[in-house]
Amino acid sequence: MSDAQQRRTLIFVFLTVFLDLLGAGILIPIMPYLVRQFRTDAFTVGMLSVAFSIAQFVAAPVLGALSDRIGRRPVLIFSILGSAFGYFLFGWAGSLWVMFLARIVDGATGGNISTAMAAIADTSAPKDRAKNFGLIGMAFGLGFIIGPALGGLLSKISLQAPAYAAGCIGLCTAAFGYFFFPETLPPERRKQGIVTMAESNPLQSVAAALARPEIRMFLFALFFLNFAFAGLQTNFSNYTIERFQFGPDHNAWVFAFIGLLAALMQGVVVRKLIPILGERKMAIQGFVLFFLGFLLVAFAPTAFWLFPGVALVAVGSSFTNPTLNSFISQRSPANEQGSILGTTQSVLSLTRVAGPAWAGLVFDRFGPSSPYWTGAAFIAFAMFLALPDLRTPPNSK
Repeated sequence: MSDAQQRRTLIFVFLTVFLDLLGAGILIPIMPYLVRQFRTDAFTVGMLSVAFSIAQFVAAPVLGALSDRIGRRPVLIFSILGSAFGYFLFGWAGSLWVMFLARIVDGATGGNISTAMAAIADTSAPKDRAKNFGLIGMAFGLGFIIGPALGGLLSKISLQAPAYAAGCIGLCTAAFGYFFFPETLPPERRKQGIVTMAESNPLQSVAAALARPEIRMFLFALFFLNFAFAGLQTNFSNYTIERFQFGPDHNAWVFAFIGLLAALMQGVVVRKLIPILGERKMAIQGFVLFFLGFLLVAFAPTAFWLFPGVALVAVGSSFTNPTLNSFISQRSPANEQGSILGTTQSVLSLTRVAGPAWAGLVFDRFGPSSPYWTGAAFIAFAMFLALPDLRTPPNSK
């Protein structure tokens, strides 16, 4: 693929992921307030994320394996349309069970991020994957800048308005992908045959990935890092309501602040620093910053201290996630990028099952700060697991 085609692909991937994450970000600040129409405990808010993530855990390996066979483009468009339908259903929901159904629909079709990452792997040299994966992090960040802020503003119209807006954005994203997203996996590089039971069974696909010693510890590290981060994402509004009496607009601006930092770090700083520091040093520094950020959020004496705390979390996440994903991608065969990154997405889905459930349980049982100081402990454990393999340079595939 020529340099011009690669740039075109990266631009399209970035815009597609940004528009999708914009829709997801809109829901973040208003989710607890929608749930409080029916239940007031933190655990129920966490379980909505768990429902989404269980569905994604089951479906992600199938979508990843399918994209290795039929290409990235059709899988990407299908998954975005499914998310749009889920958003509309969530806004329409008049009961708690319909909210859960909406999140399950969205999760079952939510293969867009892993498919976008596979498209980047298709078009990037191994040495460029970490910085190009950073573009997805930048799209995440910008989505979380504009999305939560927009959600907070739309919530003044009604609590349902942000969900309907997210659905409309999903439809626009699907249309954009249909007309402009190029296929990145040519027929000669596609995997042959039907999707096997081993590939479509999420437990078997995760077990098969963990059986590969070259990526095993990176998958474990990603799990524990994102286990902690998923708890923060879903529980943070409950935490700020309880400790600092924040409203939807206050939480929207905190998430926008996180998104701004993540966008700047992954879109600009990480791409500049990787050639200077190297992926190994950047990953280690990310672990340390992640750990310190969680401790600062846990023990923030005033609301002001939340901002440096979440800043450290945003920078730590920007350093660790692209580098760890790059190590996994570089250690995987070219014709299995979709399957491996789909399996990685399943592992991350598990974190969004266990992390929110853990955060809700310890929040209700041990107090508002407990998801964050326990999260710091999980981050330290993730660094301990990854350090030995970080010393081994990845093989070019």
